[in-house]
Amino acid sequence: MNIREIQEEQEVRILSPYACYSINTKGRKRQEEPCTIRTTFQRDRDRILHCKSFRRLKHKTQVFISPEGDHYRTRLTHTLEVAQIARTIAKALQLNEDLTEAIALAHDLGHTPFGHTGEELLNQVNPFGFRHYEQSLRVVEVLEREGQGLNLTWEVQDGILNHPTKGSPSTLEGKVVQIADKIAYINHDIDDALRGQVLRVEDLPREAITILGETSSRRIHHMVCDIVKQSYHQPDIIMSEATKEAMYVVRQFMFEKVYIGSKAKAEDKKAQYILKKLYQHFICYPEELSGECREMYIRKEAPIEQVVCDYIAGMTDRYAMKMFEKIYIPTSWNIY
Repeated sequence: MNIREIQEEQEVRILSPYACYSINTKGRKRQEEPCTIRTTFQRDRDRILHCKSFRRLKHKTQVFISPEGDHYRTRLTHTLEVAQIARTIAKALQLNEDLTEAIALAHDLGHTPFGHTGEELLNQVNPFGFRHYEQSLRVVEVLEREGQGLNLTWEVQDGILNHPTKGSPSTLEGKVVQIADKIAYINHDIDDALRGQVLRVEDLPREAITILGETSSRRIHHMVCDIVKQSYHQPDIIMSEATKEAMYVVRQFMFEKVYIGSKAKAEDKKAQYILKKLYQHFICYPEELSGECREMYIRKEAPIEQVVCDYIAGMTDRYAMKMFEKIYIPTSWNIY
């Protein structure tokens, strides 16, 4: 009995004609023997879930650097919330849940320590530029498994690369993750900002909140239901104009009041200073790189600037701070 083939047949019978069926995948760069139990997208999901880059997300900043308290989101909890929202939408629209989940779990694997402020710094110092979505693709293509990569399917890689707002995913599953990412971070960042007293409830844009809902759960419910209603049996993932506009207003409000100019961002310059000094150090002393990045430098598989960015982007917040301390902070000593 081949369970995978049974599941593939079930997808064709049950899923929407607009879904991406596992049997129709464009495949992997390196051909592999199919699994007898899992479909190709289930294998991708499992590889992502078990990779080292995924585990490191738990110690990477989402928005708030080194917050006091255990209830603030990290890059890992953000990823899990995106996956949950995306899978809910995919299931309701009869799309491929496994493909959706795989994209969602991998979409931020290339994010730097200290969140977007770290990404901005690496983009400034690296002559080739740095964008987290491109780095996420590089992680799964090149850096994982000691330089072998995860060898994911074309559809998952396309969804990873195209998840930002300006991206254009080729599958509806990728589009679901693209919009679920926004739903997740807008609402959980409001929640964290309120908890950290960066915002007050009365600060939120009243007209938009009246449309979307007064609480995080109500807003998520409203947006998910709106997407499902508007997109059901449609070849696209869409929102009603009223919900889309309200979501845009809240997103702009968060950029103005939280992501750019709030007290929550007071530590950004320190974080960027740490990463800048680490970048400068390893450019000068690449022999001090470790792991696969050191091997890539020795084999000259990529420009040194890219290899150093790979190394720094893979760090957690606390590892970056520890490395900075090791390199730049004198240690006490005793002759006795």
